Amino acid sequence: MGTEGEPAAQEPPSHATATATMIAGAAAVGGFLFGYDTSVINGTVEALRAEFGLGSFVVGLVVASALLGCAAGAWFAGELADRIGRVRVMLLAALLFVLSALGSALAFSAVDLTLWRLVGGLAIGAASVIAPAYIAEIAPARLRGRLGSLQQLAIVTGIFTALLADYFIARVSAGGASGEFPLGGTAWRWMFASAVVPAVIYGAIAMSIPESPRFLVKRHQEARARRVLARVLGAGTDVDAKVRDIARTLREDRPVRVRDLRGPRLGLLPIVWVGILLSVFQQFVGINVIFYYSSSLWQAVGFSESDAMLTSVITSITNIVTTLVAIALIDRIGRRRLLLAGAAGMTLTLATLTVAFATAPLVDGEPVLGPTAGPIALIAANLYVFSFGATWGPVVWVLLGEMFNNFIRAAALAVAAAAQWIANWLITMTFPAMAALGLGFAYGFYTLSAGVAFLFVYKAVRETKGRELEDMDQLYGVPEDRTARHA
Repeated sequence: MGTEGEPAAQEPPSHATATATMIAGAAAVGGFLFGYDTSVINGTVEALRAEFGLGSFVVGLVVASALLGCAAGAWFAGELADRIGRVRVMLLAALLFVLSALGSALAFSAVDLTLWRLVGGLAIGAASVIAPAYIAEIAPARLRGRLGSLQQLAIVTGIFTALLADYFIARVSAGGASGEFPLGGTAWRWMFASAVVPAVIYGAIAMSIPESPRFLVKRHQEARARRVLARVLGAGTDVDAKVRDIARTLREDRPVRVRDLRGPRLGLLPIVWVGILLSVFQQFVGINVIFYYSSSLWQAVGFSESDAMLTSVITSITNIVTTLVAIALIDRIGRRRLLLAGAAGMTLTLATLTVAFATAPLVDGEPVLGPTAGPIALIAANLYVFSFGATWGPVVWVLLGEMFNNFIRAAALAVAAAAQWIANWLITMTFPAMAALGLGFAYGFYTLSAGVAFLFVYKAVRETKGRELEDMDQLYGVPEDRTARHA
């Protein structure tokens, strides 16, 4: 077994590393759709407001509606994945993505648009659970951080692609997002419809990858599990010993239930609480305000619609670059150090944005950043995205995929991911109301959350770098036979 900070004893052959990377990358396409579908609404917000005559509260409800579906999708995905397998859940998510994209594009009111966004949310929530769990289960320990970070790279690439598609569609349409697209129909409808293409690709890719070896062992399909492990770990690995080790941590041949996560304190195992709070803090720092509302936000402080969308695209490029930084560092300096550095950086940059927005003069009731404050705010926003994208964005998903043992992984990850989506919904839903009180107030709350996140990581989060999945219980004091007590 690996120990903290130690690589695997044997370097796997390059072809095995390449195979593991390709399989993990294919699974991470779900993250691309996750990012694409949640961010494609960015360019449509003002058009939806005008099309359906929506107030700030209803706009927040429509934008955030997908997130409630995400929470439900994440909650049920874990149990479903334990019943039918990881790959089949991916295929189901792809189908739901297609239905949501078409339904949203053809929406005739805010009500049915909200319902179709909920359907998309179910798919996003399922993908958010399955991809990190699958990648953690397929990846060698020495590569798990980097391969797990592919999920976040896919998410931010999806965000970038969605914002770029929004920008392109708005530019070629007469009248921007509210105008007529050259092929007919309103531009914002084509923004939603564009998600069909990556959804179909995701479904095709899901059919080409093998099932998780942990799931196969759980279903007593050891021969298939050995073949998958041999492909990703290399010929020099004792595959039989690995299968026995996996079987030891599974123990029971039954679906995992929430009661399996119960612990002596506050109703849940400590490791589950750590996963939940990591998820909540990842959202409470306000990152998705940047990606869901950035076009509206920059328009509110004096940018044109075109310039605001272009600024959002630039910000998403920053997010991709920073995720590449995380991939390079996560297996070298560890998860915990990255989280601490990121929380500190977000606290400083969010404080700068808070001051910029709080001191901006009001014109017709809206803050307008001047020639000095505007560039400072733009730089701070991109440094904030850098601080998040190089740390909390990928690292939290890596930790959620690897920190739970084999028996509870899918269920615990589902609970943590559901908490993340609920937190995301709260932040997204409340932003218009908080912004009405002042952008300085909203960003002040996100600053406070980043500071508390730093303290939480310092006190509660353990390093998982280099550890085998079968050894994770030791970090948070869960006895090795913890799952057996539920028999």
